[in-house]
Amino acid sequence: MPVRDVPAAVLRRFGLPGVVLFAAVLCDVAIIAPAALDDTGPILQELWLLPGIAAITACALWAATRPAAAALTGAAVLLLSSLGYWYGGIVSYTALLDEITFAETVAGVLLVYHVVLALPPLLAACVTSVLVVSTVIAVVVRTDLFRYPQLMGATLFAGTVLLLLAVLVAVLHRQPRQRGAERSATATLLRKQWPLVVVLAALLFLELFYVGSSGIFSLVVLLCSFGAAGTALLAPHSPLWSSGFYSALVVTSGGILRVTDAGSRYADFEGLPISQIVSGMAVVVFVVRYGPPRRTPWLIALQSAAVAVVVVAHLGPYGRAESFRILFVAAALVLGICVALGMFLRARDSERARAVATAVGDAQTAERMALARELHDVVAHHVTGIVVQAQAARMLAAQNPAVVVDALGQIEQAGTDAMTAMRRLVRSMRGEAPAGASEFSEQATTDLAADLRRLVTNGNHGVPTELELDLDGVGALPPEVARSALRLVQESLTNVGKHAEDVTGAAVALRSTGEWLHLRVSDDGRNSGAAPRGDGDDTSGYGLVGMRERVDLLRGRLVAGPLDKGGWQVEAWLPLTGDTGRRDSE
Repeated sequence: MPVRDVPAAVLRRFGLPGVVLFAAVLCDVAIIAPAALDDTGPILQELWLLPGIAAITACALWAATRPAAAALTGAAVLLLSSLGYWYGGIVSYTALLDEITFAETVAGVLLVYHVVLALPPLLAACVTSVLVVSTVIAVVVRTDLFRYPQLMGATLFAGTVLLLLAVLVAVLHRQPRQRGAERSATATLLRKQWPLVVVLAALLFLELFYVGSSGIFSLVVLLCSFGAAGTALLAPHSPLWSSGFYSALVVTSGGILRVTDAGSRYADFEGLPISQIVSGMAVVVFVVRYGPPRRTPWLIALQSAAVAVVVVAHLGPYGRAESFRILFVAAALVLGICVALGMFLRARDSERARAVATAVGDAQTAERMALARELHDVVAHHVTGIVVQAQAARMLAAQNPAVVVDALGQIEQAGTDAMTAMRRLVRSMRGEAPAGASEFSEQATTDLAADLRRLVTNGNHGVPTELELDLDGVGALPPEVARSALRLVQESLTNVGKHAEDVTGAAVALRSTGEWLHLRVSDDGRNSGAAPRGDGDDTSGYGLVGMRERVDLLRGRLVAGPLDKGGWQVEAWLPLTGDTGRRDSE
């Protein structure tokens, strides 16, 4: 696997919570390793923190499949590790919760999330209570918490906020999810921005180190930093609101740092925490990239004014002119770089959109050429029948004039069928029509059932496939309908072979329902939340585009999307009569 694909593969395997958990573990290791080698206390003593961190991290990952067992095991691990630290005189360090490390904090939040998400309400409440009680006992055992009431209040407040957030998110995710792109819009947005997620998560973890011993006001500032990071991640979806919320959060946190004692103990740069600075840079880039051009200058001016107010208030009216000048130059330079980066990305998006439009146009042209060949075959078939009937009538007219009447009726029917088929296929020559053709569909016969059996038997797509046919009472299918049904099945199975993950089989069902031919192709692969198969993304072709166009030209319906239980399904309804379905303008 190429190195550039490793982060995406890790994100697909463990999800965004797993990546954040691993980032927390790395932060713990980065803090514990130097402490184990310094001159304070016995050498390598702090390394005894790592087994407990590794154990509770494994419990958090296990919770995705066995939440109750993982949560109870995690509570036991937390208690046992705390007793071991107390007995061995091992000192932990403070993150958001007193003497609870970054990884233990994130792991606890994940355990609560999976418990509330998957278990029945009463059982979830009991297991969550066990986790909360074990955390409180661990904090009491690891530190003299009750000797410092201010630390106890900050720890209880921070723990309550984390608990409520984990429960709220899990309850929201317990609601019935929408299917398709709407369900995974936010997840897809976060996956595309994984470098920004990693950077902001690392900075927020570093801020947690200061909050644990800085009181409640620092916790409010930390919440503002989390909110600023959230606005940065959601800025591509809503740049206008993200810019406004970011400005409000910056002013709020800056005011708290200015008027309280939190500023003396909080890691900030002239009233701005580092995570808020990075979040603001990201918001500016996304506003320039995705925002409306007329409003972009005003949004950037609003953010700049909010930052300027915070910095000026922090320096005070008697700040040195040299400091103001240096900060102004630095801020202008950073702002210019962000604006230039946003404009570059906006230009690249425009070029990519033009390239995609060109590729779609090529696919449309290929589909129209394929349909043109099919039009030739269909019309040639009917015209050949007309010619044969006319020749036969002329040869037999002298001997039996009544034959001419019968021949004229057959000629009329063949001409009507040819015109109907031609009208359907000629619609592909107008408007936008996507997709491509295939060698198999070019070799199609007039027997749809035989063609489908040959397609499934050959196994060109590489996936075992079951075929279910129910075409009794239909008679001869219209040639254009039969060819289109074959094309839809062939393209759907090709997409299964190319894009399905962990697939073991596929199923094809074809049956007639009144005036419609119902077609369904499904597989049992794992639904990874990726872009729709064959829907014109960066890694797939334009097969689904072509299928939709082909069905629309026949005045049918097509539905494609992931299944709730995993896998992908394509369903199509093709009319068996010429006047069924919606009507396009002729």
